[in-house]
Amino acid sequence: MSALKHAHSKQDEFIYVVTGTLALYSDDGRTELHAGMCAGFKAGTGNAHRLVNETTSDAVYLEVGDRTSGDEVSYPDDDLVAQFVDGSWHFFHKDGRYLVPRCAGMDQR
Repeated sequence: MSALKHAHSKQDEFIYVVTGTLALYSDDGRTELHAGMCAGFKAGTGNAHRLVNETTSDAVYLEVGDRTSGDEVSYPDDDLVAQFVDGSWHFFHKDGRYLVPRCAGMDQR
């Protein structure tokens, strides 16, 4: 799987399948992508997406985007929101609580 199903508020994304076959899951449904095929996702549409390799063979793809300041990523199937601020990602629960990775000896805020 490429990532959790997600949608960007400010960053357009483009993917190109170099080798193999990937299943693209988006709000439009499932689309099978083969080597040489591409897909694009316009920022701000809310069309959440992810790629899954459902085969037993390797697949390679190129993902193109940028790190637009102020971008927010929504994850409709998970309790997660990400914000790109000052060059780094910050993660939150959907209710606004800061999400801190659980590590030994680390307290949650």
